[in-house]
Amino acid sequence: MSFRDHDRKTFIADTARAFGQRRIGRRTFFRRMAMAGVGFSGFASTFLGSARPFGGLTNLGTPMAMAQTPDDQMAWLKDVGKQFAGTTVRYTSEATPPTVVASELKGEFEAATGITVEIEIVPLEQVLAKATLDAQGQLGTYDLYYLDQAWSALFQPDVYNPREYYEEKPELAMPGYDWDDFSPELVKAITTANGSIMGVPFDIPIFILMYRKDLYDKHGLAVPETLGQFMEVTKALHEAESGNGIYGTTGQLRSGHYSLNCDWTAWLWANGGSIFDRNRMFSGNDEAGMKGLDFMLELVEYMPPDAKTWTWDGEWQSMAQGLAGHVISWGEFFPGLDGGDSKVAGLMEAVKPPEEAALRSPADAGFNEIPHIGHQGGSSIALSRYSKNPDAAWLFMQWVTSKDVVARSSTVGGGASPVRLSAFKDPRVLEAAKPGAGTTRHFPAVEWTINNRMGSEPSDLPSWAEIANNVIPVELGKLLVGQTGSPEEAMAAIQSQTDELAAPFRG
Repeated sequence: MSFRDHDRKTFIADTARAFGQRRIGRRTFFRRMAMAGVGFSGFASTFLGSARPFGGLTNLGTPMAMAQTPDDQMAWLKDVGKQFAGTTVRYTSEATPPTVVASELKGEFEAATGITVEIEIVPLEQVLAKATLDAQGQLGTYDLYYLDQAWSALFQPDVYNPREYYEEKPELAMPGYDWDDFSPELVKAITTANGSIMGVPFDIPIFILMYRKDLYDKHGLAVPETLGQFMEVTKALHEAESGNGIYGTTGQLRSGHYSLNCDWTAWLWANGGSIFDRNRMFSGNDEAGMKGLDFMLELVEYMPPDAKTWTWDGEWQSMAQGLAGHVISWGEFFPGLDGGDSKVAGLMEAVKPPEEAALRSPADAGFNEIPHIGHQGGSSIALSRYSKNPDAAWLFMQWVTSKDVVARSSTVGGGASPVRLSAFKDPRVLEAAKPGAGTTRHFPAVEWTINNRMGSEPSDLPSWAEIANNVIPVELGKLLVGQTGSPEEAMAAIQSQTDELAAPFRG
Protein backbone atom coordinates (compact mmCIF):
# COMPACT_ATOMS: atom_id res chain seq x y z
CA MET A 1 0.00 0.00 0.00
CA SER A 2 1.27 3.48 -0.83
CA PHE A 3 0.16 6.70 0.83
CA ARG A 4 0.34 10.35 -0.01
CA ASP A 5 1.47 12.19 3.10
CA HIS A 6 -2.00 13.62 3.75
CA ASP A 7 -3.74 10.26 3.34
CA ARG A 8 -1.09 8.56 5.44
CA LYS A 9 -1.68 10.83 8.40
CA THR A 10 -5.47 10.43 8.06
CA PHE A 11 -5.04 6.67 8.10
CA ILE A 12 -2.79 6.83 11.15
CA ALA A 13 -5.14 9.11 13.06
CA ASP A 14 -8.22 7.06 12.18
CA THR A 15 -6.49 3.85 13.24
CA ALA A 16 -5.29 5.34 16.53
CA ARG A 17 -8.78 6.67 17.23
CA ALA A 18 -10.33 3.26 16.48
CA PHE A 19 -7.90 1.60 18.86
CA GLY A 20 -8.59 4.17 21.57
CA GLN A 21 -12.30 3.47 21.23
CA ARG A 22 -11.57 -0.28 21.37
CA ARG A 23 -13.07 -0.89 17.92
CA ILE A 24 -9.90 -2.70 16.86
CA GLY A 25 -7.44 -4.79 18.85
CA ARG A 26 -3.78 -4.23 19.57
CA ARG A 27 -2.56 -6.59 16.85
CA THR A 28 -4.66 -4.84 14.19
CA PHE A 29 -3.50 -1.47 15.48
CA PHE A 30 0.17 -2.37 15.21
CA ARG A 31 -0.25 -3.90 11.75
CA ARG A 32 -2.06 -0.86 10.38
CA MET A 33 0.57 1.41 11.88
CA ALA A 34 3.28 -0.65 10.19
CA MET A 35 1.46 -0.36 6.86
CA ALA A 36 1.65 3.40 7.29
CA GLY A 37 5.33 3.25 8.23
CA VAL A 38 4.89 4.10 11.91
CA GLY A 39 6.77 2.22 14.61
CA PHE A 40 6.90 2.28 18.38
CA SER A 41 9.88 1.62 20.62
CA GLY A 42 10.83 1.41 24.25
CA PHE A 43 8.05 2.06 26.73
CA ALA A 44 6.00 3.58 23.92
CA SER A 45 5.29 0.03 22.76
CA THR A 46 3.05 -0.52 25.76
CA PHE A 47 -0.67 0.04 25.84
CA LEU A 48 -3.82 -0.80 27.76
CA GLY A 49 -2.78 0.07 31.29
CA SER A 50 0.83 -1.13 31.23
CA ALA A 51 2.03 1.63 33.53
CA ARG A 52 5.63 2.79 33.85
CA PRO A 53 7.51 1.44 36.88
CA PHE A 54 8.68 4.84 38.14
CA GLY A 55 7.89 5.57 41.78
CA GLY A 56 5.61 8.58 41.36
CA LEU A 57 6.16 12.17 42.44
CA THR A 58 8.47 12.70 45.42
CA ASN A 59 10.16 15.53 47.31
CA LEU A 60 7.35 18.01 46.56
CA GLY A 61 7.42 20.88 49.04
CA THR A 62 11.09 20.32 49.87
CA PRO A 63 14.11 22.41 48.81
CA MET A 64 14.85 19.80 46.15
CA ALA A 65 11.65 20.84 44.35
CA MET A 66 12.25 24.57 44.66
CA ALA A 67 13.32 26.63 41.67
CA GLN A 68 16.97 27.60 41.37
CA THR A 69 16.66 29.25 37.99
CA PRO A 70 19.73 31.46 37.45
CA ASP A 71 19.01 35.17 37.82
CA ASP A 72 19.87 35.93 34.21
CA GLN A 73 17.52 33.23 32.96
CA MET A 74 14.67 34.42 35.17
CA ALA A 75 15.19 38.05 34.14
CA TRP A 76 15.26 36.94 30.52
CA LEU A 77 12.02 34.94 30.89
CA LYS A 78 10.24 37.90 32.44
CA ASP A 79 11.53 40.34 29.86
CA VAL A 80 11.05 38.23 26.71
CA GLY A 81 7.85 36.65 27.98
CA LYS A 82 6.04 40.00 28.22
CA GLN A 83 5.37 40.14 24.51
CA PHE A 84 3.59 36.77 24.68
CA ALA A 85 1.56 37.39 27.84
CA GLY A 86 -1.99 36.16 27.45
CA THR A 87 -1.14 33.48 24.89
CA THR A 88 -1.67 29.76 25.55
CA VAL A 89 0.78 26.95 24.83
CA ARG A 90 -0.64 23.43 24.47
CA TYR A 91 1.20 20.13 24.79
CA THR A 92 -0.14 16.57 24.74
CA SER A 93 1.77 13.56 26.06
CA GLU A 94 1.45 10.24 27.80
CA ALA A 95 2.17 10.13 31.52
CA THR A 96 5.97 10.11 31.44
CA PRO A 97 7.77 11.28 34.60
CA PRO A 98 8.97 14.60 33.07
CA THR A 99 5.50 15.38 31.72
CA VAL A 100 3.91 14.77 35.10
CA VAL A 101 6.53 16.96 36.74
CA ALA A 102 6.02 19.69 34.12
CA SER A 103 2.34 19.72 35.05
CA GLU A 104 3.33 20.37 38.65
CA LEU A 105 5.93 23.06 37.98
CA LYS A 106 4.47 24.95 35.01
CA GLY A 107 2.98 27.61 37.31
CA GLU A 108 6.47 29.04 37.76
CA PHE A 109 6.81 29.61 34.03
CA GLU A 110 3.30 31.03 33.78
CA ALA A 111 3.95 33.50 36.61
CA ALA A 112 7.20 34.71 35.03
CA THR A 113 5.94 35.09 31.47
CA GLY A 114 2.17 35.52 31.59
CA ILE A 115 1.92 32.59 29.16
CA THR A 116 -0.65 29.92 30.03
CA VAL A 117 0.47 26.31 29.57
CA GLU A 118 -2.07 23.50 29.07
CA ILE A 119 -0.66 19.99 29.36
CA GLU A 120 -2.98 17.22 28.28
CA ILE A 121 -2.00 13.76 29.53
CA VAL A 122 -3.72 10.95 27.63
CA PRO A 123 -3.01 7.33 26.62
CA LEU A 124 -0.33 6.97 23.98
CA GLU A 125 -2.64 6.05 21.12
CA GLN A 126 -4.52 9.30 21.72
CA VAL A 127 -1.24 11.24 21.72
CA LEU A 128 -0.48 9.78 18.28
CA ALA A 129 -3.99 10.45 16.96
CA LYS A 130 -3.98 14.05 18.14
CA ALA A 131 -0.50 14.78 16.82
CA THR A 132 -1.09 13.23 13.39
CA LEU A 133 -4.44 15.01 12.92
CA ASP A 134 -2.82 18.25 13.97
CA ALA A 135 0.08 17.80 11.55
CA GLN A 136 -2.11 16.53 8.71
CA GLY A 137 -4.39 19.54 8.83
CA GLN A 138 -1.63 21.93 9.90
CA LEU A 139 -4.07 22.96 12.59
CA GLY A 140 -1.77 24.26 15.29
CA THR A 141 -4.02 22.89 18.03
CA TYR A 142 -0.91 21.67 19.81
CA ASP A 143 2.27 23.70 19.96
CA LEU A 144 4.50 20.93 21.27
CA TYR A 145 4.54 17.22 20.42
CA TYR A 146 5.61 14.20 22.41
CA LEU A 147 7.75 12.05 20.08
CA ASP A 148 8.62 8.43 20.61
CA GLN A 149 12.02 7.84 19.03
CA ALA A 150 10.43 5.63 16.36
CA TRP A 151 8.00 8.37 15.28
CA SER A 152 10.65 10.96 14.52
CA ALA A 153 10.87 10.32 10.79
CA LEU A 154 7.07 10.58 10.45
CA PHE A 155 7.01 14.05 11.96
CA GLN A 156 10.24 15.35 10.41
CA PRO A 157 8.39 17.73 8.03
CA ASP A 158 6.14 18.92 10.85
CA VAL A 159 8.60 20.02 13.55
CA TYR A 160 11.38 22.55 13.82
CA ASN A 161 14.97 21.51 14.29
CA PRO A 162 15.47 22.99 17.77
CA ARG A 163 19.16 23.72 17.26
CA GLU A 164 18.37 25.72 14.14
CA TYR A 165 15.48 27.52 15.85
CA TYR A 166 17.78 28.49 18.70
CA GLU A 167 20.44 29.84 16.35
CA GLU A 168 18.05 31.62 13.97
CA LYS A 169 16.27 33.49 16.75
CA PRO A 170 18.98 34.68 19.13
CA GLU A 171 16.55 37.10 20.78
CA LEU A 172 14.61 34.02 21.96
CA ALA A 173 17.65 31.95 22.93
CA MET A 174 17.69 31.24 26.66
CA PRO A 175 21.02 32.29 28.19
CA GLY A 176 23.02 29.36 29.50
CA TYR A 177 20.81 26.76 27.82
CA ASP A 178 23.94 24.75 26.85
CA TRP A 179 23.24 22.23 24.08
CA ASP A 180 26.43 20.35 24.89
CA ASP A 181 24.89 19.42 28.23
CA PHE A 182 22.75 16.78 26.53
CA SER A 183 24.46 13.41 26.12
CA PRO A 184 25.47 12.93 22.46
CA GLU A 185 24.33 9.33 22.80
CA LEU A 186 20.82 10.41 23.78
CA VAL A 187 20.60 13.00 21.03
CA LYS A 188 21.64 10.41 18.47
CA ALA A 189 19.39 7.63 19.78
CA ILE A 190 16.12 9.39 20.55
CA THR A 191 15.94 12.77 18.80
CA THR A 192 17.54 12.30 15.38
CA ALA A 193 15.95 11.12 12.14
CA ASN A 194 17.52 11.19 8.68
CA GLY A 195 20.39 13.27 9.99
CA SER A 196 18.13 15.99 11.40
CA ILE A 197 17.47 16.75 15.06
CA MET A 198 13.74 16.58 15.70
CA GLY A 199 13.45 17.55 19.34
CA VAL A 200 15.11 17.69 22.74
CA PRO A 201 15.66 14.59 24.93
CA PHE A 202 12.94 14.38 27.56
CA ASP A 203 12.81 10.88 29.04
CA ILE A 204 15.25 7.97 29.40
CA PRO A 205 14.32 4.70 31.15
CA ILE A 206 17.26 2.28 30.93
CA PHE A 207 18.53 -1.07 32.30
CA ILE A 208 21.12 -1.08 35.12
CA LEU A 209 22.24 -3.63 37.74
CA MET A 210 20.56 -3.45 41.17
CA TYR A 211 21.63 -5.73 44.00
CA ARG A 212 21.11 -6.54 47.70
CA LYS A 213 24.28 -5.29 49.36
CA ASP A 214 23.41 -7.10 52.59
CA LEU A 215 23.35 -10.43 50.75
CA TYR A 216 26.48 -9.69 48.76
CA ASP A 217 28.29 -8.83 52.01
CA LYS A 218 26.85 -11.81 53.86
CA HIS A 219 28.21 -14.25 51.28
CA GLY A 220 31.38 -12.40 50.33
CA LEU A 221 30.25 -11.71 46.77
CA ALA A 222 31.82 -9.08 44.54
CA VAL A 223 29.84 -6.92 42.15
CA PRO A 224 29.91 -8.75 38.79
CA GLU A 225 31.86 -6.95 36.10
CA THR A 226 31.27 -9.46 33.31
CA LEU A 227 28.23 -11.34 32.11
CA GLY A 228 29.75 -14.61 33.21
CA GLN A 229 30.30 -13.25 36.69
CA PHE A 230 26.67 -12.10 36.79
CA MET A 231 25.55 -15.68 36.22
CA GLU A 232 27.97 -17.00 38.84
CA VAL A 233 26.72 -14.52 41.45
CA THR A 234 23.11 -15.35 40.55
CA LYS A 235 23.78 -19.03 41.21
CA ALA A 236 25.65 -18.31 44.44
CA LEU A 237 22.83 -16.13 45.78
CA HIS A 238 20.24 -18.73 44.85
CA GLU A 239 22.10 -21.64 46.40
CA ALA A 240 22.76 -19.71 49.61
CA GLU A 241 19.33 -18.09 50.07
CA SER A 242 16.70 -20.24 48.34
CA GLY A 243 16.00 -21.92 51.65
CA ASN A 244 15.04 -18.49 52.97
CA GLY A 245 12.64 -17.87 50.10
CA ILE A 246 15.09 -15.61 48.25
CA TYR A 247 15.93 -16.34 44.61
CA GLY A 248 19.09 -15.46 42.75
CA THR A 249 17.35 -13.02 40.42
CA THR A 250 13.92 -12.17 39.02
CA GLY A 251 12.30 -11.29 35.71
CA GLN A 252 9.47 -9.73 33.70
CA LEU A 253 8.68 -12.77 31.55
CA ARG A 254 4.94 -12.64 31.02
CA SER A 255 3.89 -14.39 27.82
CA GLY A 256 2.64 -12.01 25.16
CA HIS A 257 3.86 -8.89 26.95
CA TYR A 258 6.49 -6.46 25.72
CA SER A 259 8.38 -6.80 29.02
CA LEU A 260 9.48 -10.31 28.01
CA ASN A 261 10.90 -8.89 24.81
CA CYS A 262 12.85 -6.31 26.86
CA ASP A 263 14.56 -9.00 28.93
CA TRP A 264 15.26 -11.20 25.92
CA THR A 265 16.87 -8.40 23.91
CA ALA A 266 19.20 -7.51 26.78
CA TRP A 267 20.49 -11.11 27.00
CA LEU A 268 20.60 -11.42 23.20
CA TRP A 269 22.71 -8.28 22.84
CA ALA A 270 24.89 -9.17 25.83
CA ASN A 271 25.89 -12.44 24.19
CA GLY A 272 26.91 -10.89 20.89
CA GLY A 273 23.64 -11.29 19.04
CA SER A 274 21.17 -8.95 17.37
CA ILE A 275 17.54 -9.12 16.35
CA PHE A 276 18.42 -8.40 12.72
CA ASP A 277 21.59 -8.80 10.69
CA ARG A 278 23.07 -6.28 8.28
CA ASN A 279 20.76 -7.64 5.55
CA ARG A 280 17.77 -6.85 7.78
CA MET A 281 16.92 -10.53 8.22
CA PHE A 282 16.07 -11.99 11.63
CA SER A 283 19.26 -13.21 13.30
CA GLY A 284 18.07 -14.03 16.81
CA ASN A 285 18.57 -17.71 16.06
CA ASP A 286 22.18 -17.56 14.86
CA GLU A 287 24.93 -18.93 17.10
CA ALA A 288 25.20 -15.77 19.21
CA GLY A 289 21.43 -15.44 19.36
CA MET A 290 20.99 -18.96 20.69
CA LYS A 291 23.62 -18.25 23.34
CA GLY A 292 21.54 -15.28 24.43
CA LEU A 293 18.38 -17.37 24.67
CA ASP A 294 20.18 -20.14 26.53
CA PHE A 295 21.51 -17.53 28.96
CA MET A 296 17.99 -16.27 29.64
CA LEU A 297 16.62 -19.78 30.07
CA GLU A 298 19.38 -20.59 32.55
CA LEU A 299 18.57 -17.45 34.53
CA VAL A 300 14.92 -18.54 34.71
CA GLU A 301 16.04 -21.49 36.86
CA TYR A 302 17.07 -19.01 39.55
CA MET A 303 13.92 -16.84 39.45
CA PRO A 304 10.63 -17.11 41.34
CA PRO A 305 8.31 -19.37 39.31
CA ASP A 306 5.81 -16.52 39.08
CA ALA A 307 8.33 -14.44 37.12
CA LYS A 308 6.81 -16.09 34.04
CA THR A 309 3.56 -14.26 34.83
CA TRP A 310 5.05 -10.86 35.67
CA THR A 311 5.53 -7.70 33.68
CA TRP A 312 7.80 -4.96 35.04
CA ASP A 313 5.35 -4.24 37.87
CA GLY A 314 5.57 -7.81 39.15
CA GLU A 315 9.33 -7.83 38.76
CA TRP A 316 9.57 -4.58 40.74
CA GLN A 317 7.26 -5.93 43.43
CA SER A 318 9.35 -9.09 43.75
CA MET A 319 12.43 -6.98 44.42
CA ALA A 320 10.55 -4.74 46.86
CA GLN A 321 9.35 -7.81 48.73
CA GLY A 322 12.92 -9.05 49.07
CA LEU A 323 12.46 -12.11 46.86
CA ALA A 324 15.60 -11.72 44.74
CA GLY A 325 19.28 -11.04 45.30
CA HIS A 326 19.89 -8.89 42.24
CA VAL A 327 18.46 -7.97 38.84
CA ILE A 328 19.37 -6.17 35.63
CA SER A 329 16.35 -4.07 34.75
CA TRP A 330 14.86 -0.59 34.61
CA GLY A 331 16.68 2.00 36.72
CA GLU A 332 13.26 3.53 37.45
CA PHE A 333 12.70 0.60 39.83
CA PHE A 334 15.36 1.78 42.21
CA PRO A 335 13.70 4.77 43.95
CA GLY A 336 10.65 2.67 44.75
CA LEU A 337 12.87 -0.05 46.19
CA ASP A 338 14.43 2.50 48.51
CA GLY A 339 11.31 3.74 50.28
CA GLY A 340 7.61 3.35 50.94
CA ASP A 341 6.54 -0.19 51.74
CA SER A 342 9.67 -1.77 50.32
CA LYS A 343 11.17 -4.50 52.51
CA VAL A 344 14.63 -3.80 51.09
CA ALA A 345 14.71 -0.04 51.71
CA GLY A 346 18.30 1.03 52.30
CA LEU A 347 19.64 -2.42 51.43
CA MET A 348 19.91 -1.96 47.68
CA GLU A 349 22.75 -0.65 45.57
CA ALA A 350 22.77 0.33 41.89
CA VAL A 351 25.75 -0.05 39.57
CA LYS A 352 26.50 -0.19 35.86
CA PRO A 353 25.48 -3.41 34.12
CA PRO A 354 28.22 -5.98 33.53
CA GLU A 355 30.27 -6.04 30.35
CA GLU A 356 28.77 -8.06 27.54
CA ALA A 357 30.29 -11.47 26.80
CA ALA A 358 30.44 -10.40 23.15
CA LEU A 359 29.04 -7.45 21.23
CA ARG A 360 27.80 -7.03 17.68
CA SER A 361 28.33 -3.63 16.08
CA PRO A 362 25.35 -1.56 14.88
CA ALA A 363 26.78 -1.86 11.35
CA ASP A 364 26.26 -5.63 11.55
CA ALA A 365 22.69 -5.26 12.86
CA GLY A 366 19.68 -3.84 11.04
CA PHE A 367 17.01 -1.14 11.12
CA ASN A 368 19.08 1.16 13.36
CA GLU A 369 19.37 -1.46 16.10
CA ILE A 370 22.13 -0.76 18.62
CA PRO A 371 23.16 -3.88 20.58
CA HIS A 372 24.10 -3.30 24.23
CA ILE A 373 22.95 -4.72 27.56
CA GLY A 374 21.52 -1.37 28.74
CA HIS A 375 18.12 -1.60 27.02
CA GLN A 376 16.59 1.90 26.73
CA GLY A 377 13.22 3.41 25.82
CA GLY A 378 13.47 7.21 25.61
CA SER A 379 11.43 10.01 24.06
CA SER A 380 11.72 13.69 23.15
CA ILE A 381 9.71 16.92 23.08
CA ALA A 382 9.38 18.81 19.79
CA LEU A 383 8.13 22.18 18.48
CA SER A 384 5.35 22.03 15.87
CA ARG A 385 5.73 24.02 12.65
CA TYR A 386 1.99 24.63 12.74
CA SER A 387 1.93 26.21 16.17
CA LYS A 388 -0.01 29.47 16.33
CA ASN A 389 2.37 30.60 19.07
CA PRO A 390 5.70 28.98 18.18
CA ASP A 391 7.86 31.56 19.91
CA ALA A 392 5.90 31.33 23.15
CA ALA A 393 6.00 27.54 22.92
CA TRP A 394 9.74 27.73 22.29
CA LEU A 395 10.20 29.67 25.52
CA PHE A 396 8.36 26.97 27.45
CA MET A 397 10.25 24.17 25.66
CA GLN A 398 13.58 25.72 26.64
CA TRP A 399 12.43 26.28 30.22
CA VAL A 400 11.07 22.75 30.71
CA THR A 401 14.31 21.24 29.36
CA SER A 402 16.61 23.72 31.11
CA LYS A 403 19.26 22.58 33.57
CA ASP A 404 17.23 23.70 36.58
CA VAL A 405 13.96 22.03 35.57
CA VAL A 406 15.60 18.80 34.39
CA ALA A 407 17.45 18.54 37.70
CA ARG A 408 14.20 19.06 39.61
CA SER A 409 12.38 16.62 37.35
CA SER A 410 15.03 14.11 38.31
CA THR A 411 14.22 14.47 42.01
CA VAL A 412 10.50 15.30 41.93
CA GLY A 413 9.84 12.69 39.23
CA GLY A 414 10.57 9.75 41.46
CA GLY A 415 14.26 9.62 40.59
CA ALA A 416 13.70 9.30 36.85
CA SER A 417 14.66 10.88 33.51
CA PRO A 418 17.99 12.70 33.97
CA VAL A 419 18.49 13.65 30.32
CA ARG A 420 21.11 16.36 30.95
CA LEU A 421 24.69 15.67 31.95
CA SER A 422 24.51 18.44 34.56
CA ALA A 423 21.55 16.75 36.25
CA PHE A 424 23.86 14.04 37.51
CA LYS A 425 25.96 16.60 39.37
CA ASP A 426 23.30 19.07 40.48
CA PRO A 427 23.45 19.71 44.27
CA ARG A 428 19.77 18.84 44.67
CA VAL A 429 20.27 15.55 42.86
CA LEU A 430 23.32 14.79 44.98
CA GLU A 431 21.37 15.68 48.13
CA ALA A 432 18.71 13.15 47.13
CA ALA A 433 21.37 10.45 46.76
CA LYS A 434 20.51 8.80 50.06
CA PRO A 435 18.15 5.99 51.00
CA GLY A 436 14.50 6.93 50.73
CA ALA A 437 11.67 7.35 48.25
CA GLY A 438 12.77 9.37 45.23
CA THR A 439 16.45 8.62 45.80
CA THR A 440 18.97 9.41 43.10
CA ARG A 441 21.58 6.97 44.40
CA HIS A 442 21.25 5.08 41.12
CA PHE A 443 22.08 8.07 38.90
CA PRO A 444 25.81 7.34 38.49
CA ALA A 445 24.90 3.91 37.11
CA VAL A 446 22.29 5.45 34.80
CA GLU A 447 24.72 8.09 33.53
CA TRP A 448 27.48 5.58 32.84
CA THR A 449 25.11 3.21 31.05
CA ILE A 450 23.68 5.96 28.83
CA ASN A 451 27.16 6.91 27.71
CA ASN A 452 28.68 3.44 27.46
CA ARG A 453 26.20 0.55 27.26
CA MET A 454 22.90 1.91 25.97
CA GLY A 455 21.05 -0.58 23.78
CA SER A 456 18.32 0.48 21.35
CA GLU A 457 15.70 -1.55 19.53
CA PRO A 458 15.34 -1.34 15.71
CA SER A 459 13.69 2.09 15.56
CA ASP A 460 13.71 2.23 11.75
CA LEU A 461 11.33 -0.72 11.43
CA PRO A 462 7.64 0.31 11.44
CA SER A 463 6.48 -3.26 12.10
CA TRP A 464 8.71 -3.56 15.17
CA ALA A 465 5.81 -2.91 17.57
CA GLU A 466 3.91 -5.87 16.15
CA ILE A 467 7.01 -8.06 16.40
CA ALA A 468 7.99 -6.89 19.90
CA ASN A 469 4.50 -7.25 21.34
CA ASN A 470 2.78 -10.03 19.41
CA VAL A 471 5.51 -12.27 18.01
CA ILE A 472 8.63 -12.49 20.18
CA PRO A 473 6.94 -12.53 23.63
CA VAL A 474 4.19 -14.85 22.41
CA GLU A 475 6.58 -17.48 21.05
CA LEU A 476 9.03 -17.13 23.93
CA GLY A 477 6.11 -17.35 26.33
CA LYS A 478 5.09 -20.67 24.79
CA LEU A 479 8.64 -21.91 25.27
CA LEU A 480 8.73 -20.83 28.91
CA VAL A 481 5.51 -22.68 29.77
CA GLY A 482 6.41 -25.82 27.81
CA GLN A 483 4.07 -25.34 24.85
CA THR A 484 6.99 -25.33 22.41
CA GLY A 485 9.28 -28.31 22.14
CA SER A 486 12.67 -26.65 22.01
CA PRO A 487 14.42 -23.27 21.91
CA GLU A 488 15.24 -23.90 18.24
CA GLU A 489 11.55 -24.40 17.42
CA ALA A 490 10.60 -21.23 19.27
CA MET A 491 13.19 -19.20 17.40
CA ALA A 492 12.17 -20.71 14.08
CA ALA A 493 8.59 -19.58 14.74
CA ILE A 494 9.82 -16.10 15.58
CA GLN A 495 12.02 -16.01 12.49
CA SER A 496 9.26 -16.89 10.03
CA GLN A 497 6.83 -14.31 11.42
CA THR A 498 9.43 -11.60 11.92
CA ASP A 499 10.94 -11.87 8.45
CA GLU A 500 7.46 -11.72 6.94
CA LEU A 501 6.53 -8.61 8.93
CA ALA A 502 9.87 -6.93 8.19
CA ALA A 503 9.87 -7.77 4.45
CA PRO A 504 7.99 -4.64 3.24
CA PHE A 505 10.57 -2.40 4.92
CA ARG A 506 13.74 -4.29 4.02
CA GLY A 507 14.55 -2.14 1.02
